[in-house]
Amino acid sequence: MTTPPPPTASATADLHRVVDAVWRMESARIVGALARVTGDVGLAEELAQDALVAALEQWPDTGVPAKPGAWLMATAKHRAIDTFRRAQNLQRKTQELGRSLVQDESAEEDWAAALDEVVEDDVLRLVFISCHPVLSREARVALTLRLVGGLSTDEIARAFLVPEKTLAQRVVRAKRTLTAARVPFEMPTGTDFTARLSSVLEVLYLIFNEGYAATAGEDLTRPALCQEAMRLGRILAGLVRGESEVHGLVALLQLQASRLAARIGPGGESVLLADQDRGRWDRVLITRGLAALEEAERTARDALGPYALQAAIAACHARARSVEETDWARIAGAYEALAALSPSPVIELNRAVAVSRAYGPAAGLELADALLGVPALSSYHLLPAVRGDLLHSLGRDAEARTEFERAAGLTRNERERALLLGRAADCGGSAGLPTP
Repeated sequence: MTTPPPPTASATADLHRVVDAVWRMESARIVGALARVTGDVGLAEELAQDALVAALEQWPDTGVPAKPGAWLMATAKHRAIDTFRRAQNLQRKTQELGRSLVQDESAEEDWAAALDEVVEDDVLRLVFISCHPVLSREARVALTLRLVGGLSTDEIARAFLVPEKTLAQRVVRAKRTLTAARVPFEMPTGTDFTARLSSVLEVLYLIFNEGYAATAGEDLTRPALCQEAMRLGRILAGLVRGESEVHGLVALLQLQASRLAARIGPGGESVLLADQDRGRWDRVLITRGLAALEEAERTARDALGPYALQAAIAACHARARSVEETDWARIAGAYEALAALSPSPVIELNRAVAVSRAYGPAAGLELADALLGVPALSSYHLLPAVRGDLLHSLGRDAEARTEFERAAGLTRNERERALLLGRAADCGGSAGLPTP
């Protein structure tokens, strides 16, 4: 019998791409289901990773199965059974798993179909576990991208510009924290659900914002993070259909993401919203964002929440054909409502910009100046950037130059720094007002 030749480098690369794509689509379901039966998120991920390794080892010889997700789940389940059988002190769990999970190979489709009946609950529980308030913000972001997003440790580390070892330790500590806190793998209820949902939305928002405006490095944006946040948001919206703020967040992310291509010039430089070619805005994302905003408004029990209000502001930009045709008075009013609902100096700064557009730069500068003594904004580069724009619009160019230079010294993003230094060097030109 002739031994088949080893796969070529190209074939191996193609297979790895297939496995990676399957993992991205199926990992949350697999880890969620395993966490449900094991009660241990860390163990669940280990078992799922074992199945992934098995796929990389076996699929080159056997080919990709017709139902790759079901294959991975079956393999992970068998790994779980073996693990519990080896653990004598978990004999009871072994018996429970044996009754529910040990199946004849011919019955694979049967238990895969049975799993589909609970898959939505499994994924949703996994989202809420990953964003549990017992974890730090950084840990929640890392764990969500790892367990729910299916991203590798290296991918997450590169996205947030931290060493891979640091990110790996963050994920390990997060899992240990959940175990030590004995966090149950179940959905919260009542007021606990509301608190936990806020944590979930915050994490998705943080992931998106890091992609939309990178805090450091040479790249202005990291679109892959924006895409991942939107994907996870859409999953959540499909699982928690009656929550207005979930739809509000999805609307906000899609409306903001519609501008990504127009935010960067030919040389990678930052392009302010006022100078963007609106023909490059993604109309598909705008349509989806507006539809999500309508759903947020329809499901709102009372007034719109913070994310839906921000989406309404983004919708004003999306509907306008130019900066001049934008309903700035409406935006300023929305920021005022947002500030009353969720007080924040950053919101006040954005309101100052909107007020300057609606009622003149002097009115906006008055609001911005009131924020100069706020400790939270002492190292926030956008405060002097906004003041620089407003001062320039009032003809106070020397002061504007100082503010732009101060802003450039505070930002850690190279593209933003270059833009701000350019504004400082040419603040006598037609830089124009910023747009929140």
